[in-house]
Amino acid sequence: MSRSRKPAWLRSEVPTGDEFTRVKATLREHDLTTVCEEANCPNLGECWSGAHAAGEPSAAVGDSRAAPADAGAGPDTAESPGDSAGAERGGTATFMLMGSECTRSCGFCDVDTGGGQPLDPDEPTDVASAVAEIGLEYVVLTSVDRDDLPDQGAGHFAETVREIKRRDPGILVEVLIPDFQGEPALVGEIVDAGPDVIAHNVETVERLQGRVRDPRAGYEQSLSVLEQVAREADAHPKTSIMLGHGEHAHEVYQALADCREAGVDVVTLGQYLRPSREHLPVREYVHPQVYETWRRVAEEELGFLYCAAGPMVRSSYRAGELFVEALRREDVSLASARTAAREQVDPT
Repeated sequence: MSRSRKPAWLRSEVPTGDEFTRVKATLREHDLTTVCEEANCPNLGECWSGAHAAGEPSAAVGDSRAAPADAGAGPDTAESPGDSAGAERGGTATFMLMGSECTRSCGFCDVDTGGGQPLDPDEPTDVASAVAEIGLEYVVLTSVDRDDLPDQGAGHFAETVREIKRRDPGILVEVLIPDFQGEPALVGEIVDAGPDVIAHNVETVERLQGRVRDPRAGYEQSLSVLEQVAREADAHPKTSIMLGHGEHAHEVYQALADCREAGVDVVTLGQYLRPSREHLPVREYVHPQVYETWRRVAEEELGFLYCAAGPMVRSSYRAGELFVEALRREDVSLASARTAAREQVDPT
């Protein structure tokens, strides 16, 4: 649990490969932004290049949580969890909507602060076209916060979901949404668009909210968003928590318990990585064995349907997508869905 030098388990590979190049070219062709790039996600090369075989890591990531999640995250082009274990899996990317500048300034996030630019009215169709061109079956959408807009971008976000579903209702869509300042009507716009997973990140334990997140965010506000999703949506509610900000074990447990009480089905836990010297320092590098303990607590004691936990896990970690795919497409038991996800991806 070193507090200084980055441990060996946090090393990531330099992005390479034909699939990585293809995904990047398609995104540039459609002038699309990914949180993978904007948030400097450490798993970018792994996700865009695709996974190789069962048991090898494949984090479909890219959310604005850490030197990346996602909201963060990413879709995939290959077989479903029930298919051959050794099959190649396609590249992944998380689409970040509404520009590359966020109106908020969280101490952990590498996305630029700004805002004020007009929304691109063609973005929903451009994203849907890229999804079709890359051949994605599971799409992850996230966005910057746009507190400067009358509806904070909820309508634009919802329209992107609808456009993807209009072209292919069989595509599974996960959204990692802002808190929309806790306004139920705006959260309701996302619910009504019909995504399959609705994620919103509490990010850290209650005590550290003021230090880690923008003042306009808050623990109770985030829980209220998750409660509304659980109450109103035919979708899996999901959230994510970073470790390494100086949280205590009892605080992590309480945060998990609060999220489960709010109705969250899927939770991810990962290591905070400092994007630059201007961002919050890492207080602790949490050992992989600790993440495995939290996974067991989340699933076996608190009753989450699924928990992906590991140092390189981000909010839209690929194993979480595989779990949802197994539940939605394969008509399998909860235990079988968990197994299907973990056989494809080793989160540590």
